Amino acid sequence: MNLQDFEAQYREAMAETLNDLQTAVLLLAQVQNKILKIGTSIQHISQQVEEFIEEQKAE
Repeated sequence: MNLQDFEAQYREAMAETLNDLQTAVLLLAQVQNKILKIGTSIQHISQQVEEFIEEQKAE
């Protein structure tokens, strides 16, 4: 393997690795957004259940 082949392989490997890293970062952002939405849903459901329980106790 000569220097040009080595350099080409190195650059290709680095480009692929950086693309993989970028993909992972984008997926992480999607997961964080989904977790936020789930947390908001849980808070909403919890509030509704608490209100229902209080209404049932009042009757």
